[in-house]
Amino acid sequence: MSLSVLRKRLAVPGRAAKWLVSPQPRRPVVHGPLITSRTFISKLFRSRHDDPPTPTENATPSNPLLEKYLKTKPKLTVRPDIQTGGVAPNSIFEEAEPSPATNEAPSVRNPNDMANVLDPDPRSRERFERKMVIREVRKRGRLTKAQQIKRTERENLSKSPMIKTSVKKLTKLANQIAGKPIEEAILQMQFSKKKAAKSVLQHLQYARDEAVVKRGMGLGKVENTAGEPMEIELKDGKRKVVTDRTSIYVDQAWVGRGMYGKAMEYRARGRANILHLPYTSISVVLKEEATRIRLSEEKQKKRETKKLWLPLPDRPIVQQRQFPMW
Repeated sequence: MSLSVLRKRLAVPGRAAKWLVSPQPRRPVVHGPLITSRTFISKLFRSRHDDPPTPTENATPSNPLLEKYLKTKPKLTVRPDIQTGGVAPNSIFEEAEPSPATNEAPSVRNPNDMANVLDPDPRSRERFERKMVIREVRKRGRLTKAQQIKRTERENLSKSPMIKTSVKKLTKLANQIAGKPIEEAILQMQFSKKKAAKSVLQHLQYARDEAVVKRGMGLGKVENTAGEPMEIELKDGKRKVVTDRTSIYVDQAWVGRGMYGKAMEYRARGRANILHLPYTSISVVLKEEATRIRLSEEKQKKRETKKLWLPLPDRPIVQQRQFPMW
């Protein structure tokens, strides 16, 4: 409507009031997949009556495919060939008295049922056993020194999860606990001011418990195998009195570099730096004092059997001549 036509209508009082009061017909809005009669700006000024009706809370949309599937859905049935039995007689979970609720006899455990899991490749196992028997026959039952040590002395290797610190910082803590008894190493980490000492303390406690449970280390006083107190010589030449042969100490401790994490450091003028955060793990080897006793005895025996050094050794003179060569 132009401005001149609007002025003419406002000039007539009755007509202007009738025109202002009479409602104007709304323009139908047709929404299609690709065509629409409204723009982004017109949506800002549209009325709430133009919004599509919202579905009520109780109304549920119909889905013919879902209804058809629910009607034709097969019901789960228990296979008749599967039979549930009780606990085997040789199980540790067997009850002392049979339960009155069930009168069924306990099933007998069949080793062939677990053959696929316990022995997945029997031919490879037989070849390996044959190879070990041949090796044992060739050596006539003799063991190497490393094998004898593995059979007579206990040790446990434990690696910690990744710690958010650098190799340089964690190496100081690894050098601090190496060679110390496990209780003294734990005490050092408890009073350390380093941030990573808390993680190393937790790992030492876990490694100690793992060595006791899995390897049976540190049980000399319980099993009466502690032995007599004796004085030994350590690697650095210091002397130490050992009262328990089965007490645990940290034989080795080293660190390993892990992957790097990333973090943002926001700077001025909208700039940012990428920080590379290092992650490191620590590994400890726990052994018993029996190992250091053996090393001290070998060192003392080597010192005793060492031959005396002479500037002119006493050996026979050979290839003599009657006259000098000049």
